[in-house]
Amino acid sequence: MRVRVLGILSLLVVVIVATVSSVILTSAGRELTQELQINRVAALNRFAQLASDAAQDNNTTQLEREMNRYSELYGEGVLIRLQDTTVASGGLSEERHDVRDALGRASLNLSDTTLNPVSPFTTGNEVLSRPFGTASQVLGEAVVEVDLDTARRKLRERWGAVGLAALALAALLLLAASRITGWVLRPVQRLSSAVHELEATGRTSQLPEAGPPELRELSRSFTAMANTVTESMESQRRLIADTSHQLRNPVAALRLRIDLLQLELRSAKEQQAAAGVVAELERVEDMLDGVLKLAAAEHRASAGAAPAAHSMADRRASVIDAVPVLQGEVERAMPTAERAGSTLATDFPGSPVEVLCNPEELAQMVRELLANAIKYAPGGHITVATQKTQGGAAVVISDDGPGIPEQSLAAAKTRFWRGPQHGAIEGNGLGMTIVERLAQANQGTLVLQNRKPHGLSARVEFPSPAGGSGA
Repeated sequence: MRVRVLGILSLLVVVIVATVSSVILTSAGRELTQELQINRVAALNRFAQLASDAAQDNNTTQLEREMNRYSELYGEGVLIRLQDTTVASGGLSEERHDVRDALGRASLNLSDTTLNPVSPFTTGNEVLSRPFGTASQVLGEAVVEVDLDTARRKLRERWGAVGLAALALAALLLLAASRITGWVLRPVQRLSSAVHELEATGRTSQLPEAGPPELRELSRSFTAMANTVTESMESQRRLIADTSHQLRNPVAALRLRIDLLQLELRSAKEQQAAAGVVAELERVEDMLDGVLKLAAAEHRASAGAAPAAHSMADRRASVIDAVPVLQGEVERAMPTAERAGSTLATDFPGSPVEVLCNPEELAQMVRELLANAIKYAPGGHITVATQKTQGGAAVVISDDGPGIPEQSLAAAKTRFWRGPQHGAIEGNGLGMTIVERLAQANQGTLVLQNRKPHGLSARVEFPSPAGGSGA
């Protein structure tokens, strides 16, 4: 926005400076032309009077002396044509086209005493002419050459001065426009950043009250709204977490009662019905566990991304070697994988793989991804590996199961999403969401990709630990 506004203001500045400069330069050219014209017309009138006296006296000596003195002084030619002779000085000749035309007009009793506006980049001289004589008879014509080079040089000097002044004025105006634009747009940019921060983390820092009064009021209103939204989201998150936690007690009590009831059941039909109830209770317990984990993960994600909570996030995160954490989770998942007929393999380098992450949360992410791979790729081959990336390192859990349809990869990370082909498999659809939120809490990213010819690869990419404060 700043660039666009400055672009428009710069264009206006250029137009204003160019207009003012054009007016000044036009006025300067007109002033020099008028000054030169007044001086040369006065000289032309004087020579016309001298020529008229010479024609009456039939003596051109005084006229020739004055003409030669004028040409020596100004370097301009003078030509006087009488009825019986022509007197010239300064090399002015009737053979010149412009002089011949001027004499022709003067012989028709027409005066030509107006100069064209002086231009700084043209060349050549002009001539002024007028007839002289009595009221009823033209006795001759007077022509004065006007050298415009001096006027052009003065005009070029003025153009240079005006150009330098225009550049200085334009620079001053652009600097003022930049300062004013920054003063006006800085609160808008802060507001835009605060909106993105609120969208990403659910909270934002208080905006400073700066800029025009309208933007100050807007900053105050946004800060109040953001605080309200943050408190509302925190209340919702606490409600979900507290509700899930409190529900565990009655669910546990209900589970105990059903276990006791099963001891009293005798028929196979009654045992089967009780087993169905137990299965549903296990599903509810699994759902409550998932909701609690998700609430904690979302809290960590918002705390880790919010600038106000960086200190808390940094205390929990540290640079660790990911290999021992991954190895430990692989060993814990091995019995479950064997029961599902799956095989677990690792692909770790000989050297440590350092990531900036909370070790417990890294273990939880790997645990969730391994559980998903074992559940949705039974009897398959699952690999846990680490990879170097351009900006850091990645933990990769891949399998050769059915994978996820390409159009559903983005939706797979949303809450409670389950693929239509997995409807018969137990699950709550929260595993990928939990991993994504924990990855965000540790400045990481979860990337899901299908493998060829089939299978799924889940990558948790971490930035270089050199940029983390916990290093």
